Formats: sequence, C-alpha cells, structure tokens
Amino acid sequence: MADLAPPPAPSGPFEGPEKLLEIWFAPSAADCPDAASSTDGKFGLRRVPRPVWEEMLDIVKCKILSAVEGTETDAYLLSESSFFVSPHRLILKTCGTTLNLLGVPRILEIARDHAGLPSVYRLFYSRKAFMFPERQIGPHREWKAEIEFLDNLFPNGSAYTVGKVNGDHWLLYLTSPGDSSSPNGDTAPNSPISSAINGDADDADDTIASDYTIEILMTNLSPEGRAPFFNKTPPEDADATAGADGMALSSEIGISNLFPEHLTTLDAYSFSPCGYSCNALLKWRPDAGQNPSRPGEGYYTIHVTPEEGWSYASFECNVPLPTSSTDKPTSVPDLKTLIRRVVDIFRPGRLTLTLFISSKDNDAAEEEEGESAVEAAQRAFKSALTLPPKRSGRGDDAGERGGAFAGLYKRTDKINYEFGGYDLAFASFELRSS
Repeated sequence: MADLAPPPAPSGPFEGPEKLLEIWFAPSAADCPDAASSTDGKFGLRRVPRPVWEEMLDIVKCKILSAVEGTETDAYLLSESSFFVSPHRLILKTCGTTLNLLGVPRILEIARDHAGLPSVYRLFYSRKAFMFPERQIGPHREWKAEIEFLDNLFPNGSAYTVGKVNGDHWLLYLTSPGDSSSPNGDTAPNSPISSAINGDADDADDTIASDYTIEILMTNLSPEGRAPFFNKTPPEDADATAGADGMALSSEIGISNLFPEHLTTLDAYSFSPCGYSCNALLKWRPDAGQNPSRPGEGYYTIHVTPEEGWSYASFECNVPLPTSSTDKPTSVPDLKTLIRRVVDIFRPGRLTLTLFISSKDNDAAEEEEGESAVEAAQRAFKSALTLPPKRSGRGDDAGERGGAFAGLYKRTDKINYEFGGYDLAFASFELRSS
C-alpha cells in the first residue's frame, strides 16, 4: 500500500460536504463484456491501471493516498475523500474545492478505451448544499452551472432539489437508463435484498435485489465529537504515521465496530493537523467475488472535517440494511442501530439522512408487507434519533456505544420522493433545545 502526502491545507474554512458522482456503465458486473473470461475478478473497470486513474484524478485535483483491493471492488482513499471501482460502476466522492465533474469526460474515455464500456447506463450526481459556495470553482460555483455541464454530456438527465431551499437541502442529478430496453427507468441491482444479509444469503432469491445507498450528513459536531480528529502526532512524523494513526483512531472511537470486524476490511487516514477519512469493504456474503451475477461485497466510507465553525462528518454505505433488529453480534446491523452508532461518535447539532433505493425493491416491499422501504426507513430515522433507547440490559439500547444521543433530536423535515426507477427517503434533524 503506497502512501502519498496530501496537498497543503487550504487557508480559510474547508468545505466538508462532498460532491458524489456515481456512473454505471452496465446494469451489473455480469453484463461487462469480459466478465465470463475473468479468473481473478479483475474485469471491466477493475482492469484499468492505477496510473490511468491517477491521471484522471489530477484533473479533479486530488491524489490517491492508499488503496485496498476487495473481491468485487477496489477502494481508493483520496486526499479529498474516496474513489470506488467495481467492474461495471465507479463512485467518485470528493470534498473541498475539487473539480469532480471535470473528471467525467476523461472517465468516459477510460471506460471505453480500457474496459470496453463505450456508453453510460446510468449516472447519478448529488451533494448537500455547500457551506461556502463562493469558494467553489469551475462548474461547482452554483447548481445551475453543474446542471448545464452535465446536460451538455447527457441528453436524458433530470435535476432535483430536495428539502428547504433556504435550509438543509440535497441536490440530485440523474440520467435515465441508456438501454432502450428499460423504458420505465428500472435499474438492475447491485446488492441482494436485505433478507440475505441476516445470514440467509443462500435462501435469498437472487433475481430480486436492490440498489441501496444510505447517507448520514452531519454538521455542528459537538466538542466531544470533534476532539479525537485533531492529530496529536508531531507534524514532522504525521505523514509517515497517517495510516497507522487513522486505524488506531478508528478503533478508539468505535468506527471499527460499526459492522462486524470479520466482515470488514478497513483503510483509514488521520490528516495533519486535523481531519480523518476511511474506506471499508464489507464482505457480507461468504462467496463474494465468485459469481458476478451474485454480488456480496459493499462499502462504507467516512470523512470528517472537525474545525469549529464548519465542522462536518459524512457516512455513506451501500449494503442494504435490515429494518428490524437482530440479536446476532455477527450480523450486519439494522438501520436504526447503525444510525445510532454513527451519530453517537460525532454527536452533531444537525444532520440530514438520505436513503436512495431502486423502485423495484421499494414496490415489492409495499406490496408484500404493507410498508414501502422508504417509509420503513423514515420510521427507522425517527426511532433512532427522537425516541430514547429501551433499557433491556443488553446491546446498544442498554447504553453501549450507539444509543447515548438517542432521543435528543427533533425532526425538522421529512420528504419521500419518486424518481425514474428510484425512491428517496430524506429527513433532517436537529438537537432539541435544552
């Protein structure tokens, strides 16, 4: 794992909220042209040499700090956030004043020339409202300019603003499937249904699945939540120990325990003088990587800007989470438990949660159980943050890390949205006044 020193810290406030770009070049990994000929999982976009990605990231204005290779995904930790590469899809998440969208034309060339993927199946671009929009450059100065940039590349795009325009809101741009055989906007799955992640993977129906992403975007972190992210290592040693310091911090404050350790491959970085990033690959299915039509590896990623006045932390995960709790310590946590674990680490004054899920799975849940996946998520959001934990004498609800801040928030916004092929649960919360 080769490490590079991050660029010098910018003067003035740092923009924590990230620009999140996700591009699908095929409906699934199994649809990549070289999927059948691969023997080591390295097909599609995963065949692209690292120097080629580094050249693209130079355009975006960020650097690779370290990388972890999984069975289905390669996770790159960047000087400004993260980059995930799967055979058929990539995710580029960058903060600060990076030029995320300027990398898109080069990404399209790389996919065509190195992976035999000449067209885009779907594209998603989203971000929280910037704290300091005046500091952005290029098309990122304003949402209208970002829309125009993407419209010039993709004729089938749509742009949305979700939430209060004069408050916490979330911006989204997405394209319809490039495959004309999917006129209704249905998107092929990348993760099996949530019943499979509770130890029942072998019994799950692999033909029913969901594309699922949960984000927790937190601002106004408490002094206790910010303090661990100021680096105590002497400046002259900080770069050499950044990875080890990041891993030690992850263990110390509970990030290593968000998911069962035997499922997790964690890569972390502690910045000097402050800040933190980590990527984790989650192999929640034992046979992950053995069959491109049966995926079983996901990720989570965390990024922290701890300075007072513009403190921010983000959590993102694409493993579909159960909405009902499980007593198995070796299982993936349910949505409510995970939210409590994350929030208790950072203790934000305000936070926004989004769950973005493919409509096929949401419709199936509505038909079979009487409650859609987005409504179940809204219920989990509210229960995790506005209701005090039950005192059962065991587990997170008994006072272990993951429940201390439960019940201290009030919901300030709740929106469910239907897009082409996807549904969104959006909610904002803030600490109750004492």
